[in-house]
Formats: sequence, structure tokens, C-alpha cells
Amino acid sequence: MDVRSVELFLHLSHSLHFAKTSRAMHVSASTLSRVIQRLEDELGSSLFIRDKRSVQLTHAGLRFRSFAEQWLEQWRQLQMDLSLHSTELAGELTIYCSVTASYSHLPDILDKYRLSCPKADIMLETGDVALAVDKVANGEVDIALAARPEHLPLNIAFASIGKVPLSIIGPTIACNVRKLLVQDPIPWEQIPIILPEHGPARARIDHWFKQMGIRPDVYAKVAGHEAIVSMVALGGGVGIAPQVVVDNSPVRERIQSIPVGVDLEPFDMGICMLSRRLHEPLMQRFWQIAANN
Repeated sequence: MDVRSVELFLHLSHSLHFAKTSRAMHVSASTLSRVIQRLEDELGSSLFIRDKRSVQLTHAGLRFRSFAEQWLEQWRQLQMDLSLHSTELAGELTIYCSVTASYSHLPDILDKYRLSCPKADIMLETGDVALAVDKVANGEVDIALAARPEHLPLNIAFASIGKVPLSIIGPTIACNVRKLLVQDPIPWEQIPIILPEHGPARARIDHWFKQMGIRPDVYAKVAGHEAIVSMVALGGGVGIAPQVVVDNSPVRERIQSIPVGVDLEPFDMGICMLSRRLHEPLMQRFWQIAANN
């Protein structure tokens, strides 16, 4: 039994879906199956009941999950205790953020962090910011830059690092969407809308629809603000995006903010991690630097 095998088992024990765990933990389905089979061989018991429709934990699987969670926590505690006796903190942190945040918010934090912890290795994963809190909660990453959700899970610690304004955006190029946007009043129910799949931005625009009494003509649901900006720039419709994403986009000249008569609540951008890991030296140092940046 090794740390990686235990991490894979624990993720699968919660997702109960081999494909989801394979994608989330960046391993092939065959590798994941071999890891589980090896654990079952070592234990002499089946951990999962598998068929074509579902995956379920066996009684042995439930018992092993409890043991594995305690074992992994003790292993991390041992690493922390040993690192405290080192002259410099060492180890690895996996950080998740959007592509835009990787060059708008993260560099200044990492510059200071590297000076403080030169022996720490940083692994960066980018993707849809709406997935950030779940990535941390599921143990897929150590730290994430995220927009604070309306309901923050109780086991997640969040420290704000700034406000990020949001805009309703439309194309500036000659297209059917542009023709509709120059009308007075704007016929909103005729305009194709590009929505975020989920997350805080989706909640904001749904609230705006309700305020304005609009029944949106949904053209597409897209993961990631960068993708929304690109689709708007191509004339696909109107969308919502953080202003920092628009400002840093290579297609920003093809986009304009649309005055909508109400102020959209900005994102509370911050860092998040599991509360129970705040005491770990590398995590604690990152938290202190980011929160006071």
C-alpha cells in the first residue's frame, strides 16, 4: 500500500465512478483498476461491487475507507512534523485556478511564496473556476483560487484576495447579435445567450434575468469564462464574464460591455483549502502570504 494508491481508492470510494476518478486523478481507467485490484489482493477482500450500471462499496470497502482516511491523515501529519525540524520547508503543493487567474492573481502570490519556501514544488492545474471549490473538497488539489460560492462548504477555509467586477458582454463585430443590441430598447428575449454551466457567474446572470423579467434564449452552456468570451467575440451571443477575463483576452477588441441598468454583484475572489489542513506548514505559509498580499 502506498500514498498514491490510497488517494485513488479514497477518491473512488466517494465518486463511485471509475471514469470520474480516472479523469479527476489523471490516471487511465486500466491503471485505476489495477490499483484497486492490487489493494484487494493485499487485503484479501473485495472493496467494491461492480456491474455495468453501478459501483458500490462493500462492507470491507467501508472499513478500509475509514482506515485509509486515518492512515493518510497520519502520514501527512508525520510529513509535517518532520518538515518542522528542517531548516527550510519542502514538499509539493497542487494549485488550481482559471487560465486568467494564473497570470492575473497568482504570479504575485507565488513570487513571494517561492522566496519564503524555495524548496517547495508547485504543480499548477488550470480549468473552470466554477469547479475550484469542489476540486479542493474532493482532495484533487491542495489549494484553489476561486470565486466564493453562495454556500461555502463547512470544511472549506476561504480567504478573500480581492473583488472582481462582472460584465454582460456582447460582440462589436457586424453580426445579427450586434444588430439586436443597437436597438432601443434592446429586445433581450430575441438575443441568444451564452451561459456558464454552473457556479457563481451562473447564479448572477440568473438573478439578472429574474430582475429584468427576461426569458432567455439560451444558445449554449459553456464551461469556463475564457470560452464564453471567445464565443461572444465570434458573434455567437451575449454572455457574462469577469472584467479581468475580458481585459486579458486576446479578442478583447471584439467585445463590449453592455449597460444593463443594474449592477452585477462582483466576485469575491480568494484562496480556499480544506480547513483541517490549515496547520500544515506549506499550506499555512501560502495562506498567510495570499491573505496578506
